[in-house]
Amino acid sequence: MHERWSSLTAGSLLVSVLIAMPVISVFSNVFVGGTAGTWSHLSSTVLPEFIRNTLILCIGVGLGVSSIGVATAWLTTMTEFPGRRFFQWALVLPLAVPAYVMAYVYTDFLQFVGPLQTVLRELFGWKAGDYWFPDVRTVGGAVAMFMFVLYPYVYLLARTAFLERASGMLEAGRSLGLGPWGSFFRVSLPLARPAVVAGSALALMETLADFGTVSYFGVQTFTTGIYRAWFSLGDRVAAAQLSAMLLAFVVLVLVLERASRGRARFNNTSRQQATPTPVRLSRPLGLVAMVACLMPLLLGFLLPAFLLVRMALVDGDAQFGARFLQLARNSFVLALVTALLAVSLAILLGYAARLSRQHLPRVLNRIVGLGYAVPGSVIAVGVLIPVTRLDHVIAGWWEGVTGVNPGLLLTGGIAALVYAYLSRFLSVALHTVESSLGKITPNMDDASRSLGVGKWATLQRVHIPILRGSLLTAGLLVFVDVMKELPATLVMRPFNFDTLATQAHTLASDERLAEASTAAVTIVAVGLLPMFIISRQIARGNRRTVEETEV
Repeated sequence: MHERWSSLTAGSLLVSVLIAMPVISVFSNVFVGGTAGTWSHLSSTVLPEFIRNTLILCIGVGLGVSSIGVATAWLTTMTEFPGRRFFQWALVLPLAVPAYVMAYVYTDFLQFVGPLQTVLRELFGWKAGDYWFPDVRTVGGAVAMFMFVLYPYVYLLARTAFLERASGMLEAGRSLGLGPWGSFFRVSLPLARPAVVAGSALALMETLADFGTVSYFGVQTFTTGIYRAWFSLGDRVAAAQLSAMLLAFVVLVLVLERASRGRARFNNTSRQQATPTPVRLSRPLGLVAMVACLMPLLLGFLLPAFLLVRMALVDGDAQFGARFLQLARNSFVLALVTALLAVSLAILLGYAARLSRQHLPRVLNRIVGLGYAVPGSVIAVGVLIPVTRLDHVIAGWWEGVTGVNPGLLLTGGIAALVYAYLSRFLSVALHTVESSLGKITPNMDDASRSLGVGKWATLQRVHIPILRGSLLTAGLLVFVDVMKELPATLVMRPFNFDTLATQAHTLASDERLAEASTAAVTIVAVGLLPMFIISRQIARGNRRTVEETEV
């Protein structure tokens, strides 16, 4: 028993160290000398702009996703209006659209020769210079892209908070004379504040990790600076130091989110756990509520999806055929391999934490869980630095033995790219597996051991069959994340190896937006799979709520 437990702990420790290695590598290069010239150039020219644009993005996106997410969650949970049940599940669909795809679509739609301005000129007889039209390729445009794509993070968590905590507290508030607005601002919103902050933190981490949107819009941020320092300047230490500064922003977001949760705690002491009864709105207010829920869905999913499909069908990629199938195969193979490895490692880490009576496996899992908060560009730099050093060591040893220099065997290969994906997305699978394992009563483990079944056999015969649905969901989430990942793939992909994401970015960067639509619409279609699962769970929960209310 003790030997098996030791092997399980050792395995989880090894996996955790490997997954954390990229971040450790980035921090180890912060104080490395030899780059004074590059760093002095960056700090005197573009670094202030990096910081300013990053702060503007964080403030704008944070306020935007909080406002939209809280408003839509409150309306779909606490009020009754036309289309409410549709909006309850449809409002999560914008998560299927990567922000960089939104940027490509809206640029094509809003540019001077795009459909909207063309219609306006024909309708009013305007010519160039006769009117002013906002430029989407700005910091404000980037904020809008992130806002309409990422608000579902806040919507999902805030809606859950309203459902779980609202009923008894609202009744108490009404008994004290609070009206609808007073109940919202003095009861519901404070109760949901931790959920709102957590959802906003997730949205901000996605914003900080983005490369495609800010690069295409020409907004200088840390992610574009990292890419430029590595490829244009050829300075890995400067890239690592910029990565560390970007990581400091991520850590700050996490610290603020944790501090917000730690300052106040809210507990529902009422025994009544029934979901709140929605207040039926009058017809004018119902129409206002319907429009308020329709606008973010329209701007974040319906309009971009329509424009994307139209571009793909009318124009599309001129290389559609064997070339496109090769890109799709590259993307699907990378995503499938990463998803299978991530689920397997998540089972190992989650099971080790479940069996352990010590804190070490749980602490290790929390460290692994931070990977999703680390931007892909930082992960890529953190992987390339140690892998390149290992490659040089192997090449030197091989040349000393055989007299032939084999070159770099690992750098720029598929294995290093999958390693980067695992460092970034293993936490997605781990969180899902841990959550599901926590719902399995420990009595099952005790019963299995009482029958003489070992730990590994118990995992295989008892836990995995119960976890089958959760494991499929975890694998699907990792699969979709890998399909959408752009910065790590751009930095680390092998020579002449492209995916759907890199193809869409390359074509869009060359202003071939219509051709980029074919790869982009495929990425969105794959991203819809987990959104449909989430939407079905929301719809199922709604039906269960109605049945319980009727009973």
